[in-house]
Amino acid sequence: MTAPPRRTTDRITTATADVVVTRATREDVADIAALLRDDVLGAGREGTDLTPYLAAFDAVDADPQQLLAIVRDEEGAPVGTLQLTFVPGLSRGGAMRMIVEGVRVHSSTRGSGLGGALMEWAHDQARARGVTLVQLTSDKRRPEAHRFYERLGYVATHEGFKLEV
Repeated sequence: MTAPPRRTTDRITTATADVVVTRATREDVADIAALLRDDVLGAGREGTDLTPYLAAFDAVDADPQQLLAIVRDEEGAPVGTLQLTFVPGLSRGGAMRMIVEGVRVHSSTRGSGLGGALMEWAHDQARARGVTLVQLTSDKRRPEAHRFYERLGYVATHEGFKLEV
């Protein structure tokens, strides 16, 4: 299994814009936290103190099975983010899985095709790492996100459970 390069840089072209996707650095953390707050659910659960986000970033960045990406427009403004986790496993004949987390597209660019293009970029990352199954969860209070993932071919095959500890 190959670890991702330290600094992934790819260009994505949508019908309305050209953007650059890069592996996030510590300097991107404030912008990523702002993107996580840029929706109804995130506004109520994400904080403005960067200390815990920076600590979490350090742990994510040190793990070769993690790829935290930030998307910037032509002017350098943050317009999207996601985190990919690569999980080796024994089930499904030793299949490698990828979990997609924290997908956010800035409210000003929603509906532009950026989300779909970003997810296709994520699928390319999966194929490059030999992944055979991509998984994600989406909050039940996000029906528009559910429709988005279904349009991309995702199927709600399992019921998810969470426990806050």
